Amino acid sequence: MPADSPSSRPPLPGRRAVLGAAAAASALAAVPGTAAAAPADRRRPGRGKPRALPGGGDLGPNVLVFDPSTPDIQGRLDEIFRRQESAQFGTGRYQVLFKPGAYHGLNAQIGFYTSVSGLGLSPDDTTIHGDITVDAGWFNGNATQNFWRSAENLAVVPVSGTNRWAVSQAAPFRRMHVRGNLNLAPSGYGWSSGGYIADSRIDGQVQPYSQQQWYTRDSAIGGWLNGVWNMVFSGVEGAPAQGFPNPPYTTLTTTPVSREKPFLCLSGGEYRVFLPEKRTNARGVTWGSGTPRGTSLPLSRFYVAKPGVSAATLNQALSEGLHLLLTPGIYHLDRTVRVDRAGTVVLGLGYATLIPDNGVTALKVADVDGVRLAGFLIDAGPVNSPTLLEVGPAGASRDHSADPTTVQDVFIRIGGAGPGKATTSMVVNSRHTIVDHTWVWRADHGDGVGWETNRADYGVVVNGHDVLATGLFVEHFNKYDVQWFGERGRTIFYQNEKAYDAPNQAAIQNGSVKGYAAYRVGDAVTTHEGWGLGSYCYYNVDPTIVQHHGFAAPNRPGVRFHDLLVVSLGGNGQYECVINDTGAPTSGTSTVPSTVVSYP
Repeated sequence: MPADSPSSRPPLPGRRAVLGAAAAASALAAVPGTAAAAPADRRRPGRGKPRALPGGGDLGPNVLVFDPSTPDIQGRLDEIFRRQESAQFGTGRYQVLFKPGAYHGLNAQIGFYTSVSGLGLSPDDTTIHGDITVDAGWFNGNATQNFWRSAENLAVVPVSGTNRWAVSQAAPFRRMHVRGNLNLAPSGYGWSSGGYIADSRIDGQVQPYSQQQWYTRDSAIGGWLNGVWNMVFSGVEGAPAQGFPNPPYTTLTTTPVSREKPFLCLSGGEYRVFLPEKRTNARGVTWGSGTPRGTSLPLSRFYVAKPGVSAATLNQALSEGLHLLLTPGIYHLDRTVRVDRAGTVVLGLGYATLIPDNGVTALKVADVDGVRLAGFLIDAGPVNSPTLLEVGPAGASRDHSADPTTVQDVFIRIGGAGPGKATTSMVVNSRHTIVDHTWVWRADHGDGVGWETNRADYGVVVNGHDVLATGLFVEHFNKYDVQWFGERGRTIFYQNEKAYDAPNQAAIQNGSVKGYAAYRVGDAVTTHEGWGLGSYCYYNVDPTIVQHHGFAAPNRPGVRFHDLLVVSLGGNGQYECVINDTGAPTSGTSTVPSTVVSYP
């Protein structure tokens, strides 16, 4: 580690208080053979009944598909990056797809709302001899706002032997093979607040340097360099040994239940969506030896949606038995999109974004087996929505253990890109749901931000039993960030910041308790377990605010927590305890975590 590495330094207080430059991005010229027009609602002449919608079709102008013979791939990548590098709240959305083969001499720099993916069944089918790079030059070397971008299903042979992936929230690194080291910090070792790796193999060393926290699931690594506050591993071959709080490693040998994210692939020149099968007590990658286990669907089984399509058309496609493939862009919804059929796949490309315009819930899932929601963003609209995403109706009680619903890389945002409000962002009512990597964020910077301007009281509410969260990031809500009322819930890795902008102590007073917990387990719950959970405060409007605790839970043997921490960023607000009335208060301005290794 370089002598000036900040691996043991606290993060810069107020790390998101300054808005990075944001610019609206227009679409690139259409890829040959694609069409940009959004489909209109289809009706038979003289009749009121809609004509059946077609499945399949082109992927639209903002999906760029390369093969090794494509000319000027680097130029196209550079053009997207120029548009997206600092477009934190812009409208551009891009998906870059590489057909199987070997590519040489590329440096794919990945900006906002850009996803880069391979089209093979295995990452090793598509090899980039070069780099897939995220750095923070746009923000003066500070990577704490490097959100909303992803890399999936590729092998990378980095030029220098080390690939740089300096990201923070909502930037998954899935199903990747790095034939070298992976550096998670920006040039100059500036601040960073990530992150998430799953189903990936890093032949060399993972080098977090300044990363505050990170979660790695069902992967294989050659080594892990260091940790700052909260590094969590489940099912990772080569993971460091359990050591929290010093070193801050939480290590589980396996992941209890996992099912990898659906992905687009090519088979004989035709697009299909591969659906990996569920694993229990998982460890290591799914693709290491031979064809991965699972099934696939032809693109003809999907309604390929383009921006501008109506919610009515999306619902019609679902009612006709089609799945949804949301191509990159922004989708305004005047009614709820309803997923009522078991096994439905809703897959977004390039951070496709759903916005409810009139206070509706953006998406609701029925109490059915095997729904897969993956790869899209939900932005709250200017009229308050009671909820933005509901997985299962209230009172859902069916057993889905054999074929759970999965919510993967589905990100929710209130404010930032413009005024937005929602009482509760995500509600999980269906049993056995797996929430595998989400960032649910009430914006602390950007447009339409203020204590009441982007009001959102609750982040995630879990009512269903037997729900598992792997990689849960929830931040800045006006009251509780997470409330968990279902039995036998489990969370592996949690990252939270309390709302920066509380105007005073009275604004967050919770009855007789100072502040709302970042993660609350309901009083009636008898069984719950969490590993590697952290909450941070930065009350920059009123630094005298006191938060009693980060975590609240009934004090009974079946409700257990491992490796908890709270930290005050630079002394802007303080915690009195870690969980309930247990744990030391935070330490003034020193930005040193207060920890509890086991509770009760």
